[in-house]
Amino acid sequence: MAGAETPELARAAESGGADLIEIGFPFSDPLADGPVIRRAAERALAAGMRTQACLENLRAIGELVGVPLVPMTYASLLEAYGWERFAVDARDAGASSLIVADLPVDAQPELSRVQLVAPTSTDERIALASERTDGWLYLVTVAGTTGARAELSPALAPLVARTRALTDIPLYAGFGISTPEQAAAAAELADGVVVGSAALLAAEEGAGALERFVAHLRAALA
Repeated sequence: MAGAETPELARAAESGGADLIEIGFPFSDPLADGPVIRRAAERALAAGMRTQACLENLRAIGELVGVPLVPMTYASLLEAYGWERFAVDARDAGASSLIVADLPVDAQPELSRVQLVAPTSTDERIALASERTDGWLYLVTVAGTTGARAELSPALAPLVARTRALTDIPLYAGFGISTPEQAAAAAELADGVVVGSAALLAAEEGAGALERFVAHLRAALA
């Protein structure tokens, strides 16, 4: 989540082996997020992290790390800031792409972004998302919010199978992946994994704890 400590945390995540870092731009009603990310967003908003501050934070992060940075936020923030203005300013600040969690694939088609698909997505929607996504496709493993779960969702394997039949772009699986074991199991199906809530929990203990957590994930994917 964007904030004063995020540049240091991002550098720790990169040192631990992260290939890409998602930076949350906080929104007051994050419908896709579970309690850990919601709390992080509330703390960020209380600390004054509005859109312009988040963009400045993104630029500061980019000065410390070399991996791609992807802001993740919600459509209302972009609506208020200006769709085209945000796209330009985010790129200027160092974003390599963008995730808008609640923006349907056929809305704002001119906005280049990573598209999300879920187990509930039809083949038609998956095909459209694959055509329009920016670089890779985000597979939501559960029909629910983010957050740690006891086991990898059984919905991931059939979702990967359906998506692979429609596209050959990279598939990254997220939502509910929180342990090295779950990450390894997901990586046997998809091309990569996205870990959010568990990483934020580690980050609450400091940059060193986050680096160790990411290193454990990376080791499990070797």
